[in-house]
Amino acid sequence: MTDIKKILVANRGEIALRVMRSAKEMNIATVAVYSEADRNAPFVRYADEAICIGPPPSSESYLKGDEIIKQALSLGVDAIHPGYGFLSENAKFSQAVSDAGMKFIGPKPYAIETMGSKLAAKAAVKEYNIPMVPGTEGAVEDPEEAKKIAKEIGFPILIKASAGGGGKGMRIVENEGELEEQMSRAISEAKSAFGDGSVFIERFVTSPRHIEIQVLADSHGNILYLFERECSIQRRHQKVVEEAPSAVLTPALRKQMGEAAVDVARACDYLGAGTVEFLLDEHLNFYFLEMNTRLQVEHPVTELITGIDLVKEQIRIAEGKAISVKQEDLRIIGHAIEVRVYAEDPKNNFLPDIGKLVTYRKPEGPGIRVDDGFEEGMSIPIYYDPMISKLIVHGKDRNESIQRMIRAIDDYQISGITTTLGFCKFAVNHEAFRSGKFDTNFVKHYFRPELLDEHDPEKEEVAAIFGALSWQNQEAKSTAKSSSTSSSEKSKWKLNRS
Repeated sequence: MTDIKKILVANRGEIALRVMRSAKEMNIATVAVYSEADRNAPFVRYADEAICIGPPPSSESYLKGDEIIKQALSLGVDAIHPGYGFLSENAKFSQAVSDAGMKFIGPKPYAIETMGSKLAAKAAVKEYNIPMVPGTEGAVEDPEEAKKIAKEIGFPILIKASAGGGGKGMRIVENEGELEEQMSRAISEAKSAFGDGSVFIERFVTSPRHIEIQVLADSHGNILYLFERECSIQRRHQKVVEEAPSAVLTPALRKQMGEAAVDVARACDYLGAGTVEFLLDEHLNFYFLEMNTRLQVEHPVTELITGIDLVKEQIRIAEGKAISVKQEDLRIIGHAIEVRVYAEDPKNNFLPDIGKLVTYRKPEGPGIRVDDGFEEGMSIPIYYDPMISKLIVHGKDRNESIQRMIRAIDDYQISGITTTLGFCKFAVNHEAFRSGKFDTNFVKHYFRPELLDEHDPEKEEVAAIFGALSWQNQEAKSTAKSSSTSSSEKSKWKLNRS
């Protein structure tokens, strides 16, 4: 076991800051790498050392693994934390970091490679009898073979890219007539996005909930599950609202899914923090979906309900130490909800709305956490994901957590760009969410852009200003009238006195 003295964070924005803060508490020095677009970002100033890695496009900066390793070595770095996105699930980068004599704060290349392919992942977990959605075990290229398989498992089906993620290379097929065209599109999109056109077929679960299990695994044979996160409210197959625990899991089902997640981690000899994702159908049957071999965006909700700092655990595991807790010690403490605050316009199909943060003031108070990487006056770069921040709340129960989130959203002041805050308030305040009776079709079933007009912050602000001016006018008239009446009464008093 070797203590880490200096960490380079191969990422940017809120996740870079989040990692650095935990490292600082462990008395570990930090190095930031940044692109020219991020020169004045808070994470750059926060780090003990910072070095510009290249121009704004990620392909010329944050994805330049060789250059990052070169700079890390020149600065005497012991370990590299990849955050999420960029190089976090790149097996070659993980191997190159190890080959250079540094620690990669994440899993081994084998685990990244195995779980990076949905087909390889299915094959790896098969011997552990993990429940899986009925479908093909290997890639399908022939449309006629695909039709035959689809008839066996039943329509609707889902065509999925083996190397996919974020909804890319994914097509829902309702009937045999549209299968060939949709398959061709999925293959083309998969090749374009991932350089791998392999696709497979699964039965489409029509009303699924998206449940994921946080796992930790060390080099001493310990694998723990830190309960679940519900991530069913999504747009374009990407998460917007997450909570922990789920409103529908029973203790028995939680244990069953947790143990299945541990087996998935065991199947690929996992090391570090990872997330096993499942689909949960309307009958509470669960099916293995995939494993994300990194820290998740939504990890704060798990931290809040367990009291475990996942980044510190990642670092300790990379140092060769055992996980600091045992499975039997873990308890669910209250309830946590996270919303992702994107620079997107929910009224315009959630398209990015890049611009300057003219006003940026974060909510405060008990049970509120904001993980962000921006300050008032900064611009949202066009080169990266448009997430501004993650707003996370924690309460003694789900109801308090929902009410706290609504209050926090109302207190979050952002102007200059359109954000998803209005949609997030709509979502957590909706009866379907409050009752726990929702699935991944929430946006499709309940959201219409015009519904946000009922609670448009800008319109409410204009109305408030108009109301205030109206009140001032009334006050002015009242004061003038009062003054006039007072003068008249004084005159009368003088006349009577005389």
